[in-house]
Amino acid sequence: MYWQTTRFAIDLAQPRVMGIVNVTPDSFSDGGEHASAEAAIAHCEQLVAEGADLLDIGGESTRPGSPPLPLEEELARVLPVVRAALTLGVPVSVDTYKPQVMQRVLDLGVDIVNDIWALRQPGAAQVVAAHPSCGVCLMHMHGEPQTMQLAPMQGDALVQVLSFLQHAAQALQGLGVEKHRIAIDPGIGFGKTVEQNFTLLAGQRVLQAAGYPLLVGWSRKSSLGAVTGLAARERVAASAVAAVLAVQRGAAVVRVHDVKETVAALSVLRAAQAGDAAGQA
Repeated sequence: MYWQTTRFAIDLAQPRVMGIVNVTPDSFSDGGEHASAEAAIAHCEQLVAEGADLLDIGGESTRPGSPPLPLEEELARVLPVVRAALTLGVPVSVDTYKPQVMQRVLDLGVDIVNDIWALRQPGAAQVVAAHPSCGVCLMHMHGEPQTMQLAPMQGDALVQVLSFLQHAAQALQGLGVEKHRIAIDPGIGFGKTVEQNFTLLAGQRVLQAAGYPLLVGWSRKSSLGAVTGLAARERVAASAVAAVLAVQRGAAVVRVHDVKETVAALSVLRAAQAGDAAGQA
C-alpha cells in the first residue's frame, strides 16, 4: 500500500512516523515551545534528524475547549514554517480545517491536508478535489473542540467511527479524489471517552479493513494520563507504547510529539517481528 501525496508516493510497507510541529501558544502538551517561526523551523529540522518520515504543521490548537483562531493569524503562523519545511526532503502535512489555509499551503507545494473535520467545512472538499495529487487525512471527531469532551459520543465507538470515515472517504472519491490519496484517522480523544479510545485501539483492525491507510495519534493524549496518572509532558513512554500497539494493529502512520523515542520503539518491534519470522521459517 502507498499514500499518494503532492510530491511523494509514500511507501507504507513499513510504518511511518509523523512528527508534530505545533506553531501555537496553547496546545495541550507543548503549547508555546515552538510558537515562533524560528523555533518551529528548528523543531522541524530536529524531528527530521531524529527520524521523522513526515512532518505535520499546525497553527491552531484543537485541544478540548480551544477557541477558533482567526484565518489571518493561522496563516501568519504556518506559512513561514511550511516554506522552510518543504526544503527538508520529507512529506509535509498541514493540520487545518479552513479551506483558505488549505489552498494557500497547497499553492506552496504542501503534500498533505490533515483535517480534524474530515473536510466538512464548506469548500474544503472542493479545494482538495481540485488539486491533482495531494494527500488527505480524514479524521473522526464527535462534536467540536469547544464542546467535544463535555458531551462525548454514546454507544459503540468502533461502528460509528468506521461508518463516518467510510462515508467521508467515499464522498471525497465521488468528487474525483483517487482512493490512494486518502488516509483515515479514528480521532483518539476527539469527543470520546477513555474507554471508547481504548476500544478503538483494540478494534483497530476493523478500521484497517476499510481499505485506507490508517493514521493514528495517541501521543501524550489524556487517555494515557487517565491510565497512568501522568501529566502530558510525562507521557513519553506511554505514548511510545501506544504507538507500538497501534502499529501492531495495522496503523500505517503514527502521529507523535516524541519522534526519537517512537522510532526507537518501532525499531524494537521490527526486530521482534523479524525474529518471529525467522523462527517460523
